[in-house]
Formats: sequence, structure tokens, C-alpha cells
Amino acid sequence: MNVQDELIDYLTVNAAYEPAAIPTTRAFTFLTKLTGMPQLWTLDEKDEPVQLLHTHDRVLSVFHSPDGNKTVIGIDHEGNEKQQLYIVDSTGGEPQVLVESTENFHHCGGWSPDGKWIAYSSNRRHPGFFDVFIIHVETGETKQVFTYDANCVPVGWIDNESLFVMTKETNIDSTVHIVTINGGESKRLMRDGVRARFGTPVIIPGTRTGYVLTDYHEDTLYIAKFSLDHLDALARVRHWEQWDIDEMSLSPNGQALAFCVNTGGVSKLGIYYPETDSYILANPVEKHVIDSLSWLSDNKLVFGLKTPTQPGDIWTYDIQSKKMERLTFISASETVGNYWVEPELHTYKSFDGLEVPYFIYSKGEADNKPAVIYVHGGPEGQTKADYNPVLQYLVHKGFTVVAPNIRGSNGYGRKYLQLDDADKRLDAVADLASLTEELAKIHHVDSTKIGIMGRSYGGFMVLAALTHYPELWAAGVDIVGMSNLRTFLQNTGEWRRYLREFEYGSLAAHSDYFEEIAPMNLTHKITAPLLVFHGRNDTRVPVSEAEQLVRDLQERDREVELIVFEDEGHQTEKIGNHITMHTKTVAFFSRYLGE
Repeated sequence: MNVQDELIDYLTVNAAYEPAAIPTTRAFTFLTKLTGMPQLWTLDEKDEPVQLLHTHDRVLSVFHSPDGNKTVIGIDHEGNEKQQLYIVDSTGGEPQVLVESTENFHHCGGWSPDGKWIAYSSNRRHPGFFDVFIIHVETGETKQVFTYDANCVPVGWIDNESLFVMTKETNIDSTVHIVTINGGESKRLMRDGVRARFGTPVIIPGTRTGYVLTDYHEDTLYIAKFSLDHLDALARVRHWEQWDIDEMSLSPNGQALAFCVNTGGVSKLGIYYPETDSYILANPVEKHVIDSLSWLSDNKLVFGLKTPTQPGDIWTYDIQSKKMERLTFISASETVGNYWVEPELHTYKSFDGLEVPYFIYSKGEADNKPAVIYVHGGPEGQTKADYNPVLQYLVHKGFTVVAPNIRGSNGYGRKYLQLDDADKRLDAVADLASLTEELAKIHHVDSTKIGIMGRSYGGFMVLAALTHYPELWAAGVDIVGMSNLRTFLQNTGEWRRYLREFEYGSLAAHSDYFEEIAPMNLTHKITAPLLVFHGRNDTRVPVSEAEQLVRDLQERDREVELIVFEDEGHQTEKIGNHITMHTKTVAFFSRYLGE
């Protein structure tokens, strides 16, 4: 097999993800890119994958009706993230428009228990303001039930008369509101003004008792119990002080609550039993990441599972037999699967003594190997124990690959999450500089052949590393990154600007600092070759962030190349663009770091 074909085999490995159980059946749907973009699939009577719908663009969200006879899906246009909502019945056919305003965003909040209404939020009133609406699926009658002069999204129905609505206060903090749809009355969970993360509120059917994920008065996310009759009280029921619980899902009968503990980027699946206030941890797959918890029945859970050597498939867990079963094998590869390697999890001390975790991928014990550092986005993202085709291929070609969770990463508690806020931004860049020392000293990497790559905020970190520590890097790849936090905040969508200001600092108070640290203003320091990718339709990080940087570097006669995908946004979804981007990335690192 030649190098080009081998790389394409890595890049075209598919995955099944985001399963959603179809109520009143034992069936489920899932997303996969088998056709080249995310589409909706299910399993047939022989348990073989079959495409359920053919849509004009990628499917982003899926909501099945309570009786299982209809489905609402969210679809955007060429990566712009402006979801429009469509409805289709279980017999198939073309999706019909339910909610459409192509210049606006729509976030679906699911079906009412009686199956008559769909909740959603939209910024139709103002680019930065989201209001909540409900629409009757048969008549199209629409009612506005919640008005909010910032970002909000409905996150589930309590009963036919009320909704949970989540409002965003900062980049990480949120509040939960209980909204009555007739009259628009709104009550807030925990009204004392303490900022906290809240997520996934649920109510046990037929009761006034609910559960929510929160870090209220704690560093990490835990499961808390509350009552609709006493919204100013929370009772902690399950808490791991070191780790976040990052997902939960209530069984249809309300007798079991599935949850995932995020142990440093590895998932531990648990089942909590409210009636007895007890829990179990499921038999684990060794190193894995679980998401999209959904219940096929009162006793069987379905979810997506991926590992560094399994790109993603659908699994179930039976809470009676305590057994896990793999249902799909879409991610299996006969050509390159045997080459995939498991990373090791390490920590290192940064410049100020902070312990920073990282995954390291390496094959063989040779000294003086070239290395690539991969920086996740967010900034509140987290590198987990999952599959990345480019990282795996670079390892296969002899590189050491390192994926750190530098300060500011999610999964390690609120304090760690906020260590890079505002004028502490360069401390995170210094974490990357300290990591290069660790690689040379502990892992025998050639310190003259270290490259760096990242997406979104990770792209900004690439540019910041190249400008603030130019002597450390042999090459850099920036994917949809920001080149100046000031121009980024000025030009990003109004719906997210105030949230990003809590993380990066505000335009009013920190513009001078933004200018001081901006890679755009320090291009004269960049000596390493740079490869830049961006999507023309990016509504988060405008393409101007890439264009202004590359134009300046070209005027300085630096080694730089910009590739703009005209039919993508912040993500790179279409398989052809995916192949182009990563083929160029691998060739770029091979050229400047050496194989």
C-alpha cells in the first residue's frame, strides 16, 4: 500500500455516534458519515446499518416523539450551525419543514409528553438574544413562552404545561428556569446568585422530585436532588471530589439514573438508584469515552463508546445482567486497525509547579524522534481517550504525538478550568513551553523537531506558541484559530460574544492586553513554517482571523499556506475536505520535522 492510500484508509474510517432510543420500540437511531457527511441511520431486522433518511446537509440533532412515530431533526447549511428544524414520520419520506428562518439559529428542546408540541429557542428578535417558543406539530401554531436578552435553550419538558430552560451566564456557568408555557411564568433553581454550572435537569415521572448536574459550592460537577416545590435547596447525592460527572440520563420509569464520571478523559459508567440512594459502576471497557446516554427500556441503556483504537460504535448496558454489548461495528478497519496504538496518561510540572496531564502516543523506543503536540479547542475542551486519525497516522509514521490538557481544560474542576482566564492567558502558553522540556528530558524527543497543531482555541494556542516561544517550534498547523482576541470578539456572533468575554476578558477592559499578546501583532517573531485551514461559513471564528494573519505573513515573506473550505464552517465535516486537510497536514509535518 502506498503512503497516500494508507493515509486515506486512516481518514476514511467511519464511526457510529449519538444514538437516540426510539420510544415504544426497541430500536434506536444514530449518526454516521458513511455517505460522506453526518446522516441519520438505524439497524434493520438483521442488525445491519441502514440509512433512515437522506438529507441535503449534515444532521446535527435528533428528537424522537414520545410514541416513536415521528422524528424532528436539525440540519444546517454548509457548516454555518444555523439549524433549521424538520419533521419526518416513521414510515419514511421526505423531511417536512417545521421551523425555518435561514438567517437564524434554532435549538430544539424536544417533544411535550403528549407529543403535540416541540420547544425551541431562536435569535429572531435580535442576533444576540434567544427566546423560547413552542410549535404545534400538526397545525404549526407557535407561541413565545420565554423572553431572554442573552443566550438560552430549552432542555426538556417537565410535563405538558412546563419546561426546563437553561440560560447561559458565563462561558461555563448557567441557570435553570422552570417556565410555565401558559402565562410565561418563570422560576429559577437556586436564586441566591451563586454562579455555578448546571446541566441535564430531569424529573422523576409522576413526582415533583428532580435531579441535576451542578458544581454549586463545589469544584467538580456532582448529581444533586431538588424539588419543584423548594427550588432554593439542593441535596448532593453522588460526588467524586476529583472528577466531574459530565452526563446523566433518567430511565423511562424513573427508577434508574445513568451517569458518566470523567476520570481524566476516561469514562466510568454508573447507575444510580434514587429509591435506595445507591449506585454501581458498570464493568468497564479498559480505556474508553462514553456519551449520548439513552434508554432503550427501563433496564437497557444505549450509548456511544469510543477508544483510542476504536473510532466509535454503539453499545448497550443491561442493568439487570450488568453486561455490556457492542451493537455496531462501523469503526472496524481491516486495513489499518492493527496499526492503532493506545496512549499512556502522564502528568508533568509546568513552570509554576502545576501538574498538567497529557496523553502520549508513541511506537518504539528510539531516541531523538520528532514530535507533534496537539492542543484541543474550547478553551474549555478536553482531550479524552478517543480516536484521532491524524494523531494515529503520525505515530504510525514514526512521530511521538502528545495531547495535553493544559490549564483551562474541562474535566478537572472549576479552579483548573479558570486558571487561564483573561490576563492569565499566557500561563497556558507557558504550559506548552514546559511540555517541550518534558518531551526532551523524559521521552527522548528531538527538541529541534517539535511541531504543534490545534483547532479553534487550539489554533490560537498554536499561533501564540509560535510567537511567544518561537525558538521551540519546527512547524505549526492552525485550524480555524483566532489571530487576535480583540478582532475575534468584535466579529464573532453577538449570541456568544458576552460568553467568550468571561473567558478571554472583555473588549472594554482588556483590549490593550489583547493587542499586547495577539499573534497577529507579533508575526515578525514567527520563524516556523505555518499551515492554516479555515471554513468560509464559520460563525464562531470568522475566516477574517486567518486571512489577516496569512496576509501579513506573506508580506513578510514567511513560509505560510492558507486553505479555505468554501462549504464548511467551524467544523470540517465533508469527507473530501477532511481528506484534503489531513493529507496536507501529514505531508507538512513530514517535510519540516522529518519522518
